[in-house]
Amino acid sequence: MVRELARKYALQNAVQHDGKANAKAVIGRMLAEDATLRARAKELSPTVEEVVADVNRLSLGAQREELERIAPELLARKPETKPHELPELPNVRGTVVMRFAPYPSGPLHIGHARAVLLNDYNVRRYGGKFILAYDDTIGSEEKPLMPEAYDLIAEGMEWLGAEVHEVIYKSDRMPAFYQQADLLIARGGAYVCECASQELRANREKGVACAHRGRTPDENVELWRRMLDGGYGEGEAVVRLKTDMRHPNPAFRDRVLFRISEREHPRVGTRYRVWPLLEFSWAVDDHLLGVTHVLRGKDLVMEDEMEKAIWDYLGVQRRPEFIHYGFLFFKEMDLSKSKLAKDIREGRLSGVDDPRTWSLQSLRRRGIRREALRTFILSFGMSLTDVEVSAENLYAENRKVIDPVANRFFFVPDPVRIAIEGLPDIREVHPPVHPDFPERGTRTLAVSPTAYVPRVDYLAFRNEEIRLKDFCNVVLDERARFTGRGVKDIPKIQWVCEAVPMRVVMPDGAVTEGLAEANLRAARIGDVVQLERFGFVRIDAIDGGITAYLAHR
Repeated sequence: MVRELARKYALQNAVQHDGKANAKAVIGRMLAEDATLRARAKELSPTVEEVVADVNRLSLGAQREELERIAPELLARKPETKPHELPELPNVRGTVVMRFAPYPSGPLHIGHARAVLLNDYNVRRYGGKFILAYDDTIGSEEKPLMPEAYDLIAEGMEWLGAEVHEVIYKSDRMPAFYQQADLLIARGGAYVCECASQELRANREKGVACAHRGRTPDENVELWRRMLDGGYGEGEAVVRLKTDMRHPNPAFRDRVLFRISEREHPRVGTRYRVWPLLEFSWAVDDHLLGVTHVLRGKDLVMEDEMEKAIWDYLGVQRRPEFIHYGFLFFKEMDLSKSKLAKDIREGRLSGVDDPRTWSLQSLRRRGIRREALRTFILSFGMSLTDVEVSAENLYAENRKVIDPVANRFFFVPDPVRIAIEGLPDIREVHPPVHPDFPERGTRTLAVSPTAYVPRVDYLAFRNEEIRLKDFCNVVLDERARFTGRGVKDIPKIQWVCEAVPMRVVMPDGAVTEGLAEANLRAARIGDVVQLERFGFVRIDAIDGGITAYLAHR
């Protein structure tokens, strides 16, 4: 009785925690159900740990299937909750205008989805305007612009379902930036600095103003013209904002607003050689585009102060509200766009939709649904508290979306051929298309004395009686012995007779090869199906065989 109770709760705990049960949690559930066990709590530990170890050796699909058989009530879902309602925006006056300003050095990834969806949520809520502003100032040699990133970003935005009302490119707005720089310098708010970069950084750290800070506005206007006309080479001069050189944050002291770059830009070529840094372009465009609310991470508070300082000099009165949120840390994910580009360039990744990139393209290719991603992202709201989250949280939301619509199929990874001796004259069997929706009917599987089973199951249950799911019972071996067709309380495993070759690309880039039931030939590219006891996959290609990408278990 103790062992059965332990197994029931070990399976439930494993299903709830990505296939890994915890012995202490299992003991807690057992004691809560049966108070008479409390006096024997210490004696229970060895048995429970043994059961937990055995359960943890099973795949997540096998755990879920066994739990469904012995205690289906423990798989019951909690009632659906209403979507998380975000707090209202502060100081809404007139039309809400918000912007998302990605730097086009690569595709959008799961981290960018938070900014996109929070902006989109609020714009829809207030019937406002959403601007996609490509932040394509020249960038750096370490993080160059990627020409194809423009289309990749637009593609990602469209997949997320974000409704964009206007698209702008910072590289098209250079005349406006120059015009505002003219005004800022003429008013004494900025100056041309000819210090070497190391000297500039050292003075900033010490809070020491450089000799160029004392130039008159007229002198700085002349030097600014010289920068624009090519009188300085790259690295010989920058434009700096005048702030308090004793400010507590050294990074805020006289920050650089413009610098010279002679590299070619993918959209405007070599038309410009003096480029604004992000804080200046944000300050100008947030004003000129009429942005009313700016959402950004709490690490960008200094950028708020930079924009305010620039607006003070320019006399900008109506300013957007700044709203910040905490960090969302994703376990097991490397979201570096520069590393992604390098790994693609050097062949370590197959492309931007490689499952290891966590780009929006890769999520789509794996079968992650945008409505699941939206629910997942918005559930964290706008809290300033940092949150660390596992991919399993996203998978749980996606499972809710795809489980009801994903038809079931058999897949045998790393197959082992068996011959069934004594099999009656059975030509076909008819398992359900989806066990929860009998109205969808059944699928037809051809059967024969020659079948294939997964190697892992073959090794685990060899010489034991098992059930070939929805087919028959056999004592498993290379020459398996037929024992009947009645459903028994014995292990169930996948099988195929008539099959099609299949390869499944895993989230870590590895490929699992095997055989799938022939019915999968009728699937369409883009379909998300469940390979029973294996996982949910998206069909990616159908030719001589089938290629699919694993979404999750």
